[in-house]
Amino acid sequence: MILFCGYANVDVVARVPGLPGGGDRVHAAAIEYRHGGMGANAAVAAARMGADAAFGGAVGTAPMDREFLAALAADGVDTDWCHTDASVATAIVLVTPDGERAIISRDDGLDPARIAAGVRRLAARGGGWLYLDGYRWPHAADALAEADPAGTVRLFVDLDGCADPDAARVALSCARHAVAGRAQLESLFGATGETLSALARRHDVVLLATDGANGWRLAEPGGRVEHGAALPVDAVDATGAGDCFSGAYLAGLDEGLAPVAAAGTAAAAAALSCTVTGARGAPDRGAVEALSAGAADRPTRTTPIRSTP
Repeated sequence: MILFCGYANVDVVARVPGLPGGGDRVHAAAIEYRHGGMGANAAVAAARMGADAAFGGAVGTAPMDREFLAALAADGVDTDWCHTDASVATAIVLVTPDGERAIISRDDGLDPARIAAGVRRLAARGGGWLYLDGYRWPHAADALAEADPAGTVRLFVDLDGCADPDAARVALSCARHAVAGRAQLESLFGATGETLSALARRHDVVLLATDGANGWRLAEPGGRVEHGAALPVDAVDATGAGDCFSGAYLAGLDEGLAPVAAAGTAAAAAALSCTVTGARGAPDRGAVEALSAGAADRPTRTTPIRSTP
């Protein structure tokens, strides 16, 4: 089982001709409201790959929150793990015609106490995988240690959102597996000169660096480094591609795949997610297998919502 503890968002998506600079005014070709959030998107990606996925984010009980949870449940995500004493957050997403995007978000209500509650419940079931994003560090470390002293819960961290090198080191030291964009790793650790391999070895973690069209690299603590190429697709929207990668990668690990095989599957899923609009463009298992076999079948599902913030 995989428990995804992370953001639950309603995305306000504006399709713009180019990302604005300071003081610029741009006219959107369209403005859409869609379900999103790093943790929720990753949970959907895992569920569409056939994993036993649950979402443990902080939401509320308003109609918008209920509709958000209903969309997750429709994709096979177990929402019984959610904390319903908060509210779904809102994110502003700017998307250009070539698929580039910028995101403005705010904090959610998923504090260390709520994370610890989910971890205790997962540990009581015999353990499983836990997904946390980069925004939870370093405060999540104490919550994890208190909630699962026996270490039955295996941690995966998507470092997206973590801007502090010390906090990132805490996350890497707690995780079994972690992923980050190449540019973010350089921002966090470039001054130290530490390579991907050195970071994996120092923190005893399987560390993935994704780099868009340049593919991905995976470093294991023992020194092995693997590289995977990006799969060519006609990208229209990269929103949520990183979340899709994380969810599909975790689905592979939960299935028993080796990290390199899981990364290859995740890369195919992330590529396909860019061929449809919205943060929930994750493909199903059949589409991923078809692309990996050379048949570029395209997914068509997204999750537009009816209500507005």
